[in-house]
Amino acid sequence: MFRYQREQKVCNIGGVKVGGQLGENPPLLIGNMFQKGDLILEDRKGGKFNRKAAEERIRELENISRETGVPCLIAMVANSEEEIKGYIDFFTSVTEMPFAIDIWQQKTRLAAARYIAKQGFQGRALYNSITPWDEDIPGQVSELKDLSIKHVVVQVFDMEDKKPTGRVKSLKNLLPLVEKGNFESILVDTAVMNLPATTFSLVANTLIKNEFGFPVGFAPSNGTYMWRKAAGEKGKDKFPGIDAGVHAIAALASDFLFYGPLTGTSRVFPAVAAASSMMAALAFNESAFLPTGNHPLNLLFPDVVKQFAAESSTATTSPK
Repeated sequence: MFRYQREQKVCNIGGVKVGGQLGENPPLLIGNMFQKGDLILEDRKGGKFNRKAAEERIRELENISRETGVPCLIAMVANSEEEIKGYIDFFTSVTEMPFAIDIWQQKTRLAAARYIAKQGFQGRALYNSITPWDEDIPGQVSELKDLSIKHVVVQVFDMEDKKPTGRVKSLKNLLPLVEKGNFESILVDTAVMNLPATTFSLVANTLIKNEFGFPVGFAPSNGTYMWRKAAGEKGKDKFPGIDAGVHAIAALASDFLFYGPLTGTSRVFPAVAAASSMMAALAFNESAFLPTGNHPLNLLFPDVVKQFAAESSTATTSPK
């Protein structure tokens, strides 16, 4: 019932797996660093930031990822070529974690891709993203191919059809162009416009996995932080619960999630780990499949895994 009939692609970004069947891999969580309002920023134009605080956040992320079994990477936000170069140099000097760029302007995004290629980081970098609004998608894809960029996010959205079907239509329009890049990984971002319409992205995720098998996800944080801003002071106490809850729900039908500022790490990871464990249990019920390795189910609920394994063994050896 819940298993996709189409073969599901599992991508490997710098040693981090993303995608697959229900319960196979927990969602990849992608947090932002150096975004507008990030307290570690001291001078965006000059590319100055608190390096000690930035490294502490990276270590926190590494630790909670290890403890929960939920994989992670960091997307670095930048407005200029020089700025992103400085961030990449810093990041790669303090961790082996994969990373993404989060740049809106195509020109600056491609400049970042050139620097990634120059430094030989194509295997651990996620290009975020190719969008329907880019001014020259064929040219962009061609250059990324020449640079041997391996992993890309494709954002899908249709201004005329803002429901799930529009996102599928957008992917169908973009895919013939994107596939010319011969990328190892294509991750599909089913863009979130507001918190309630997050459900449209969830439905689109399911439709896309059913038809194409690509890893799918989106940014629930776009909706939750939009609500937080609109709610003002009265929403302050409610926000942590809403943010964690929306990400947990989103994890039920997503292979990756952009969860916003790293200040949300401590609430989002446990929520997603719990949701991933529930989905793994659902997969076990569906097909007797149990995840391997450092899956949240194995790390957080080892006694339950033993129980499931025993039940599966009994069912296999029992006479029919």
